[in-house]
Amino acid sequence: MNAGIAKDVTTRPEFTLAVLAAAGFVALAAATDGNLLSRGTLEAFFRFLAVPIVIGLSQMVVLAVGQMNLSVGTLTGLSAMVAAWLMLEGGLPAPLAVLGALGAGLAAGLVNGLLVVFTRINGFIVTLATMTIIEGLRYGVNGPDTFQGYSPGLRDLGAASVLGLPVVLILALVVAALVALFFGRAVAGRQLLATGGSPFAARLSGVSNDRSIVIAHGLSGLLAGVAAVITVAASGSVNSSIGDDLLLPSFAAPIIGGVALAGGVVSVAGTCLAAFLIRLVDVMQAQFGINPRWIDLIVGAVVLGAVLLGTVRQKLSKGPS
Repeated sequence: MNAGIAKDVTTRPEFTLAVLAAAGFVALAAATDGNLLSRGTLEAFFRFLAVPIVIGLSQMVVLAVGQMNLSVGTLTGLSAMVAAWLMLEGGLPAPLAVLGALGAGLAAGLVNGLLVVFTRINGFIVTLATMTIIEGLRYGVNGPDTFQGYSPGLRDLGAASVLGLPVVLILALVVAALVALFFGRAVAGRQLLATGGSPFAARLSGVSNDRSIVIAHGLSGLLAGVAAVITVAASGSVNSSIGDDLLLPSFAAPIIGGVALAGGVVSVAGTCLAAFLIRLVDVMQAQFGINPRWIDLIVGAVVLGAVLLGTVRQKLSKGPS
């Protein structure tokens, strides 16, 4: 029985990702002559891991219902600018500005979901359109200028650590645990998976697929707002280009982590581990001065490979037709 359990664990994608993450970390530490293991470098590594984890989860919850959200990056940037604007121009304290950023993300996500439901247009197209709109709104908040000098307390929180772990990473892991509980224990979470797995069967079981789509997009927007708050706290400044580089990582983390594009399958642990691997690639690029375009090529190729592998695995699981 124990052997069967061990075999089941070792054949899961999360186990493979954990082994790759550990091996990659050791290899990169050796390649940098131990520089990666210095306290400052290690803290920076984990501090900037927080956003990839949360943004991957933001995309994952939409993939759960078989949808996509192309606006996660621009939405993160808009929410970050809203928070900074509320503190600097609106004169609001940091807690209210944080709520404003979360509210902006949630509202935009709900709009995405409602547009998908009422227009019956694929979420890919809808969020492509709202991504463009949000880019304009984001630029319209303060143009090309940079927001800086906002709440020292919030910036101190972004730089703070507990037992060597950055507070923002701890926040990201708490969010990941809550998302895991949502899909594992909450009725709404199980309904999202049912909608993604088989909309027809879900409808026969009394699940409102439309409600699931709206909830998924709303939660995605809320998580993008969380990523924005982490960005505002950790970066110390915000401009209109914030979030532009998050679209590819938002897909890469859940897809490499074993989440099905067709919906119905999520993996919070896999998404977090894949985000760790992507962060390793970013550090490798910085350490060795690799052209970022090559990094994009590598990550894109890995994502494509993960999609193809998932397709083959799905066909094999169904057996011959």
